[in-house]
Amino acid sequence: MDWKKIYNEKLTTADEAVKLIKSGNRVVTGLGAGESPVLIDAMMKNHKAYKGVEIVNILSLVKTEYLDPAIDEHLHYNALFVSAKSRHAVNEGYADYTPSFFYRMPQMWEKDLLVDVAVIQVSAPDRHGFCSYGISVDYIKHAAEKAPIVLAHVNKSMPRALGDAFIHVSHMTCIVEADVPLLAPPPPAPNEAELAIGKHCASLINDGDCLQLGFGTIPDAVLAFLKDHKDLGIHTEMFSDGVVDLVHAGVITCARKNLNPGKIIATFLLGSQKLYDFVDDNPMVAMHPVTYTNDPYIAGQNDNLVTINSCIQVDLLGQVASETIGMTQFSGVGGQVDFVRASAISKGGRAILTMPSTTKSDTISKIVPFLDEGAVVTTSRCDVHLIVTEYGIADLRNKTCKDRARTLIRIAHPKFRGELTAAFKQRFNCEF
Repeated sequence: MDWKKIYNEKLTTADEAVKLIKSGNRVVTGLGAGESPVLIDAMMKNHKAYKGVEIVNILSLVKTEYLDPAIDEHLHYNALFVSAKSRHAVNEGYADYTPSFFYRMPQMWEKDLLVDVAVIQVSAPDRHGFCSYGISVDYIKHAAEKAPIVLAHVNKSMPRALGDAFIHVSHMTCIVEADVPLLAPPPPAPNEAELAIGKHCASLINDGDCLQLGFGTIPDAVLAFLKDHKDLGIHTEMFSDGVVDLVHAGVITCARKNLNPGKIIATFLLGSQKLYDFVDDNPMVAMHPVTYTNDPYIAGQNDNLVTINSCIQVDLLGQVASETIGMTQFSGVGGQVDFVRASAISKGGRAILTMPSTTKSDTISKIVPFLDEGAVVTTSRCDVHLIVTEYGIADLRNKTCKDRARTLIRIAHPKFRGELTAAFKQRFNCEF
């Protein structure tokens, strides 16, 4: 097979490529910085040629004109995770949200959300004609394998990440070459409460543990307190720059991992150019589809798996809302439940859910007698293990309902402990 001949025959412009999208098609795009800004821009320019095209992805960082209600009849958005960009559209009703565990999302392409077009962004081909999905393997690899039409943006800025992360040029319908920098949004610096949370989380991590953590201030705060640890491993859905720093410092070696020893396992990446340079052709990093990274029965094979995720609200029984604020859809399920359950399977595993104890300048407690009306339980009380605020750690596993409540009240903001104690007495008909 002369892959170079095939490649050259499929070369086209972005404007021509998006003409392959037809009215009524379902279009699945990559995640975060893996989404192609070039092909999305071309779709926006061509939107009047479409009617009833559905765009599906989990998180978009590019310009999201497809969230404009004025073009909803042409392009309609179906979010698999609600972000700051899509939150208003979903809650106002001119975009949709489809909840799902992250590891199960690729199953959608086989039955419930059949894919017509996959829009991918990949690395330049290697000498065998294979392009890497680079920083976004997740669900998009499966989508491209199922879609009859694959629009590929080949970008020399996309790192050649290794692992189960490749597509051959022969499987692409058309190819658009465009060298553009990958999006690299910097996370905000942790505040005082988040640093305290990070320190508490770090106290729960031992040398040789395998970590799952994400992007944002609290994961970065945790990593900041791990500089004296040894031989930490990574099996996660994503990681960012803080992991790179700890690899260079000799803290993360993955040497003690019993599953994929010596390898950092992830499904997508989000960070700075330093991160993207680190993963480029790096044998230490293996990128896999989310069906591998997030499947609880696979991730749980890692001994001493410590998972760290954030939540929004916890009631006195330990029920966790991580995606809604009352009836407002704020985010999504993501991989939280995947990894909470993986840690329960893991020998020596620990699942940590974090949140500041208050919001709105200390006027609202996040530990509450009852979840807000309309709030969705993301992680059930039987799945919850450790809750961490800036005031400490609550271990809820195998505790009675009363002891769960007592433990949670002790890590609530002092300002709200009195009213929470009163709610405890009323609910359980006993003294605190």
